[in-house]
Amino acid sequence: MSRYMKQLACRFHPESVLIEDYRAGDMICPDCGLVVGDRMIDVGSEWRTFSVNDGDQKDMSRVGSLEEPLFDGLDSFATVMRDPSTRDKFGKGKYRSEQMSTKERVLRNGFGSIQAIGAKVNLEKRITERAKVIFKQYYEQKHSNGRNYDTIAAACIYIACREQKMPRTFKEICAISHSSTKGIARCYKQLIETLSKTPEATDLKSLVPRFCNHLGFKKEKLIQKTAQHIVEKASELCNIQSRSPTAIVGACIYMAAIACGEERPLKDIQQATSATTIRQAYQILLTKVTELFPQDFQFNVLPSDFPTLSNRKAKIT
Repeated sequence: MSRYMKQLACRFHPESVLIEDYRAGDMICPDCGLVVGDRMIDVGSEWRTFSVNDGDQKDMSRVGSLEEPLFDGLDSFATVMRDPSTRDKFGKGKYRSEQMSTKERVLRNGFGSIQAIGAKVNLEKRITERAKVIFKQYYEQKHSNGRNYDTIAAACIYIACREQKMPRTFKEICAISHSSTKGIARCYKQLIETLSKTPEATDLKSLVPRFCNHLGFKKEKLIQKTAQHIVEKASELCNIQSRSPTAIVGACIYMAAIACGEERPLKDIQQATSATTIRQAYQILLTKVTELFPQDFQFNVLPSDFPTLSNRKAKIT
């Protein structure tokens, strides 16, 4: 269209910039009113795509949103037609819609649950797309019979977050879904059996920034960096493999905050991490406290003055 518009010009005023009448589809000379071209084609968007039109990006699509590629070519539109064999009281055929297959219905419900859960915590598209792939694999292998699809969707998101290096805990997924922690854990164990490979173990260091952000430390960057160093050293020096990942991270953050002079009550850290066994993990870390910190770390509170479970029990419970 742009090439065609450049060729149009008023024969009386060749230098005039033509005005387009969008309602009539005409190109008009502003000086003399001569209609230079008619029946112009509007190449703009026929339907509004809200995710694009709400921003500054120009939408050139005229056909609506893309089809879901995971449906294997299943049509995303239900055909509505009149059935001549049935008549209503006015003598007209009643409308009858084509019934979607069981597979399509299950996938639509599962994908909808994944999208809803992901939207609550603003998960990236790559995570939700990976969760949809896992959900489809699980369904096609006939392991989903008798299970709540919301629970399956929550477990798929949990696995996808771990694979994409943005892990979430069971309790965090449970808080944004309509499933219980036990239900998600059971479904997760069955899900990993259907995958080609087991997802890697949760990187504890990746949990530290999110929990520190919830606690709102003044020295957030210093505490975050120190806690990540403690997490890395603790996995080498302390016997904490049997402890909950969130409890270990919570204990490391608690210890780093004390060393930086910004101690918080243990209840606050328990609430941010949703862990209840931070006390036990912290007690294990105390046995190697002098070896867990960086060599050039400047203590605001010396390790010898760190609280223990005996002399400051009232404060850290």
